[in-house]
Amino acid sequence: MSKSEILLDIVTSLRSLATSIEASAATMLMDAEPEAPVPDVKDEAPAPAKVITLEEVRSVLAEKSMAGFTDAIRGLLEKHGAPKLSGIDPANYAALLAGAEALH
Repeated sequence: MSKSEILLDIVTSLRSLATSIEASAATMLMDAEPEAPVPDVKDEAPAPAKVITLEEVRSVLAEKSMAGFTDAIRGLLEKHGAPKLSGIDPANYAALLAGAEALH
């Protein structure tokens, strides 16, 4: 057998193998249960909460104080655990800010 005959025999065998693999895959796909849709992780992940900074809270409190809500601001500060803004736990900034923005 010559080299070209050996190569042609290999090519024929590979084509036959590829056809068999394709037929097996098609059979497996027909027998398989339909896949459940993969949930999109982006849709399920909650948006990260905005971190409220001391400067943002200070700005709103100063604005409200100048608008005549100084006593109400003092009450909010004490409600959240300190007589001054510097003594407030940063975890309470959101609630403090919401309280200050509610002042009218």
